[in-house]
Amino acid sequence: MPRLSRRQFVTTASLAAVAGAVALRPSAQGGPHDAYFQRLQAALRQAGVGTPTLVIDRERLQANARQVVHNIDGRMQLRLVNKSLPSLALLDELTRLTGTTRQMVFNLPYLQLLAQQRPHSDVLLGKPLPVAAAARFYAQRPSSGFDPSTQLQWLIDTPERLQQYRDLARAQKIPMRVNLEIDVGLHRGGIADEATLLSMIKLLQEEPLLRWSGLMGYDPHTEKIPDLPGMRQAARDHVKTTYQRMADLMLASPVGQHQPQPRTALTLNTAGSPTYRLHDGRGAANEVSVGSAMVKPTDFDTPLLADLSPACFIATPVIKSGPFQAPHGVEWIGQAAQWWDRNQRHGVFIYGGHWLAQPVSPAGLAPSGLIGPSSNQQILLGSGLQGLHSDDFVFLRPTQSEAVLQQFGDIAVYSNGRITDWWPAFPAQA
Repeated sequence: MPRLSRRQFVTTASLAAVAGAVALRPSAQGGPHDAYFQRLQAALRQAGVGTPTLVIDRERLQANARQVVHNIDGRMQLRLVNKSLPSLALLDELTRLTGTTRQMVFNLPYLQLLAQQRPHSDVLLGKPLPVAAAARFYAQRPSSGFDPSTQLQWLIDTPERLQQYRDLARAQKIPMRVNLEIDVGLHRGGIADEATLLSMIKLLQEEPLLRWSGLMGYDPHTEKIPDLPGMRQAARDHVKTTYQRMADLMLASPVGQHQPQPRTALTLNTAGSPTYRLHDGRGAANEVSVGSAMVKPTDFDTPLLADLSPACFIATPVIKSGPFQAPHGVEWIGQAAQWWDRNQRHGVFIYGGHWLAQPVSPAGLAPSGLIGPSSNQQILLGSGLQGLHSDDFVFLRPTQSEAVLQQFGDIAVYSNGRITDWWPAFPAQA
């Protein structure tokens, strides 16, 4: 074999490097809407939709609700998470499908709304509210027949807050049910040690207007922990042993022993959508909370929720679709990016944008790193294989359901190939 000269070697190596780089270039990805999203797009057009709209697939929602009920299998009570399902009509649908009237509420306006509009509800606060919010509730009591003394549980996390609620109960001369939040490992709040719990038991013993109704221990952190050998399971075990220890202490106390109702009537709440499958009724807890799993945004694409289907989408019209042109002054960057990645050659400007959401259909679209997000007309880049034109729809999946479902006005309900209803969403509220 003849020996290469230095120039020939350099030339050959350079050509090989270029060929290797070209071989590493991303291939063109994407394609038009699949059959499901073609039907959904046709339904939106038939309904005259021309603005960004939140869509709930009613059949998928119903299937998810049935699956959750099947998974729980009567071993635990089910409580719907109000903030993650922010629509009375949506909650009504799930109440009918699951057979529960229990709801978890996280702010004063939604508590007032639920108590007035759905007076049959059994309500547990999902976070401790400042006592001023509780005082406002009693100052503007619902006229619906909702009875806070039997249907409402305030969540209490510290001795100081328990004293504040005690003072409110005395001032108002009203009985108040209190559910104690315990820290099972998240460390966001709640009672973290037995000494603190004992001090709160003493306060409850001394005040007949305060009635202990149960415990709440929230545990989503276990599924966020890296799944290294033993770590996640250790966190799960810690949740259950901590809950059991706190429940045993509470039930053995004079407050627990003198409950007018049996233990099964206590609200011993745990979990949330990411972790409800981990609880089977054999531990101290007797109730799980589920909200987002019913509509399954992308943050809930986890192994424990693999049997549920995405049921909510953002549908937004295309304003402009065509070859991508980088802004004036950085054209060369855009040209280089397009040469390297064929999936940056086509630009789609959508109506609105910058939501907590990810493009899902047509496949192969992604936000532009060069231009960045926009809440007015965001650009998504793709190969052009998507075949989008002005007034077509792009579909995105929310990353979460709370807050996002409330950004689009009434929710479009998709069923049997058409938009069959519009469900008013709760007003945006922290």
